[in-house]
Amino acid sequence: VSNTPPSTKVHIVDYPTPGAERLELYKNKLVGKQVGIVVNKASRVEQDQHLLDFLLENSIHVKKIFAPEHGFRGEADAGSKIDDETDNKTGLPIISLYGKHKKPIKEDYQGLDIIVFDLQDVGVRFYTYISTLHYVMEACAEQNVPLIILDRPNPNGFYVAGPILEDKYQSFVGMHPVPIVYGMTIGEYGMMINGEGWLKDGAKCGLEVVQCKDYVRNSTFELPVRPSPNLPNHKSVLLYPSLCLFEGTTVSVGRGTDAPFQQYGHPKMTEFDYSFVPKSGFGAKYPKHENTFCFGEDLDQLTLEEIIEKELDFSYLTKAHNILTARGEEFFNDNNFFEKLAGTEEVRKKLVASESLVVPTKVVEQFKDMRSQYLLYE
Repeated sequence: VSNTPPSTKVHIVDYPTPGAERLELYKNKLVGKQVGIVVNKASRVEQDQHLLDFLLENSIHVKKIFAPEHGFRGEADAGSKIDDETDNKTGLPIISLYGKHKKPIKEDYQGLDIIVFDLQDVGVRFYTYISTLHYVMEACAEQNVPLIILDRPNPNGFYVAGPILEDKYQSFVGMHPVPIVYGMTIGEYGMMINGEGWLKDGAKCGLEVVQCKDYVRNSTFELPVRPSPNLPNHKSVLLYPSLCLFEGTTVSVGRGTDAPFQQYGHPKMTEFDYSFVPKSGFGAKYPKHENTFCFGEDLDQLTLEEIIEKELDFSYLTKAHNILTARGEEFFNDNNFFEKLAGTEEVRKKLVASESLVVPTKVVEQFKDMRSQYLLYE
């Protein structure tokens, strides 16, 4: 699955300085302007101050807040409907960019001179913040409003792996022909969206990226704030690429427990001694197999080094598929959500045929050649 040489050493480091903290590089672009910001709970400066408060404190006239999936405060369930609201602290309007209103409309940008985008991505195709970025850029191009991306480091930026998304499976969980793990920061990704002509009608967004400081691609790090409710720690972020395909199946990834994306299980996989019980709660309303014992594997027992070494690992998917289908149990959901996540029907076909899920090296290498022109960091 992976295309990173086995000898490559990945360094576990402290969280590098994000672009948001480098005010001297972008303040002059914002002073005297009417500013809209695309942010969530993880849009922090020095870990303890929200970017919104930081900008207001520095005399930047923020007029509107745009919130992605999970909302401005980052507490909504995955896929749940987010309504427009008002920020209690500042009284500023919050416009949801999720549900039926994924793309800003002309009225949303009315009176704004510039948009600032600051979301913590995790470097995985089906993590929807890059889809939000696409629509924000498209609206900026259409309304002739410039965009500044305050870049943040990618904790999964040390490798590239997985099948390339096919056009017929484009959706909000995959809009572009990239692998599951693409090894770029969100700022680099924005440059690629522009450069490859992926916006509607090949439009170009007026884009500037404020780079991170001291970020090295061959590294990973604990994020100071969870990027979304079900990625609570470093292990969950690193395991997310390998486990999220289970979202298109009948297998639970531990939503509704204290360890989402650090385990997987199903009520009928009784071969395993380990079990967990999903319950409705923060970030997991009505989780899969709610209040039912799910038997499976506890991946929290793996060390960070072991998870890093495995990179994108389809073995969990293969193991669960083989167990459940041997018992005559349904594995895939009825819809084609699995294909949307995988980006292709080949993964399902190979699982069913008990074939290897290795992606041809040439395919990923072609992507890496294309992306090389947009890379900002070593």
